Amino acid sequence: MSLLFGKVCQNGYVVRDIEKAMKFWIEVIRVGPFFYIPRVKTDWFRYRGVDSAVEMSIALANSGDLQIELIQQRNDAPSMYLDHLDAHGEGMQHMSYWSNDYQALYDRAIAAGFTVGHEGQIGGAQGRFAYFESAGHPGTVIEISDISGGKGRFFGHIRKAAANWDGSEPVRMIES
Repeated sequence: MSLLFGKVCQNGYVVRDIEKAMKFWIEVIRVGPFFYIPRVKTDWFRYRGVDSAVEMSIALANSGDLQIELIQQRNDAPSMYLDHLDAHGEGMQHMSYWSNDYQALYDRAIAAGFTVGHEGQIGGAQGRFAYFESAGHPGTVIEISDISGGKGRFFGHIRKAAANWDGSEPVRMIES
């Protein structure tokens, strides 16, 4: 438990082939079902304070209370996802903390010395997210995500689906 951020709710992995990554998680690790959004629509996205037209696919599943997020960026727009792929290759890129009071958590992170690497919004004002870097521990990326609206309900649905998953319908398409 982080005294600043709370509990880790999600591990996010950047991948070059999201279908292959889902297959690995489903068939080898046996985590699922994955809720797959082939074309995520962002309201806005900024990398280091500058607008960036990131195109990405994401897939979400739970392993107990921990959500697994797979991210494949589909273009070469600047992002921390591409930074990670360039520097480290595929793999875990961030840990995410969720909040019903996003702005307060955001302000605390900034006050604690964290720097925004990229941030954006999906599905309205209650869909904000930010990825922070820390100069004190390079390579540690922390995401915070607002779950006070529809995203929180969607995440609850994913967790419930995983709790009762019997291996059937391992990938569930979601059109954004």
